[in-house]
Amino acid sequence: MVEHLINRFESGQSTLKNRVLKASPPAILTSGYLVLIIFGTSILKLPLSTTRSVTWLETLFTSASAVTLTGLGVADIGARYTVFGQTVIALLIQAGGLGFMTFSVLTVLSIGKRIGVRHQMLALEAFNETSLNKIREVARAVVYFALAVESIGFVLLALTWSGELGWRLALYHAFFYTVSAFNNAGLALSADNLMPYASDVPVNLIISSLFIIGGLGFVVLQDLWQTRRRWKRLQPYTKLILGATVIINLGAWLLVWLFERNNAATIANLPLAGQLTASWFQAVTPRTAGFNTLPIESLTDPTTLLIIVLMFIGGGSMSTAGGIKLGTFVVMFMTTYAFLGRSDDVTMMRRSVQRNVVMKAFSVSVISMTLVIIGTMALSALEGAPLLDSLFEVVSALSTAGLSRGLTGELSTAGRCLIMILMFVGRLGPLTAAYVIATPKKRRVRYPSVDIQVG
Repeated sequence: MVEHLINRFESGQSTLKNRVLKASPPAILTSGYLVLIIFGTSILKLPLSTTRSVTWLETLFTSASAVTLTGLGVADIGARYTVFGQTVIALLIQAGGLGFMTFSVLTVLSIGKRIGVRHQMLALEAFNETSLNKIREVARAVVYFALAVESIGFVLLALTWSGELGWRLALYHAFFYTVSAFNNAGLALSADNLMPYASDVPVNLIISSLFIIGGLGFVVLQDLWQTRRRWKRLQPYTKLILGATVIINLGAWLLVWLFERNNAATIANLPLAGQLTASWFQAVTPRTAGFNTLPIESLTDPTTLLIIVLMFIGGGSMSTAGGIKLGTFVVMFMTTYAFLGRSDDVTMMRRSVQRNVVMKAFSVSVISMTLVIIGTMALSALEGAPLLDSLFEVVSALSTAGLSRGLTGELSTAGRCLIMILMFVGRLGPLTAAYVIATPKKRRVRYPSVDIQVG
């Protein structure tokens, strides 16, 4: 009898192990992030972490916002959490930004073990790579670049704030804001975020530089390092992301200034230099980070709509930014341009874009737009909030942008759960989330083509 039970137990262990090994990479990634969120929640709920009572739902929301790098909040971090709790939040941001797979791969590399095929597939999902040969190189580069850039940002912010806050507080603030900015989280130690620094040039430039660099993507940063920033030697993808980033940022900067220059609630009362500084920050933060130097709820409708579009686009692939990703947006734009030009191929920088890349770009966009529509309808129905506010919060959560028109802090329990789900899906990526629900299988049967009228 005992031997029979032992055999059944060993058989159950073997079955469980096989099930775990057979789990799809997206499912394992999803589980990893869930574990990190739950772990963060348990630590933040300790009395050591809070200055006064914080509910489990508020703690879970804060942990999820930090791990997913969203930046939306239902509790004032500076007032509700102790230094220990704030440090835990910063570490959750760092872990979510670099990704738990980065640490897993580096751990395997450090002990000299070869990465197995299934672990390689898992790393490919985490790094959004297509070549197994790049895993080791990218894993190292992720940590090296992150620590290097964050170290520079930390020193610059500490020097900038030392006169105002004193060295002790300046060092702490520099640590928290550097981690939050580079990882595009947008969480701040003040309820009014960075609004006191709306026209402060050094603070605006340092923090915006951190989240722009973090939003480019580690592949781009690695290419810049290896080629010593020589334009002709850069990969086409790097040139594409850099060019698109410059064009979108400058265009958004001009539009925000034009839309807000007569708005007394935002920049109208600032001198021209202050207007341009505040407009720059508010133009570049939506695609990547959730910081704000202007009251979001006071922005004009054209600016609000522009920010929604920028949040939806997001930053570069394999970056700490969210959204559908800048590369996806460019592929969609160039595909439309090719169709209007009656071209059979989608080309960029004298290179043809593969058909599966075009399909992936449109799939990601359609899934994201579908989630935005469903989420907006659900949030509006649950909260009875204005449509624009609901749309803004949903896009911000799904794109892990973190900007808010004030609705998130007033949400009901159901509304907060909905926003948390959107943040989590947005961090994983809509396509990865779809893979978790229905792992794709290649069809071996090919059907005859059919002519369908569209447009």
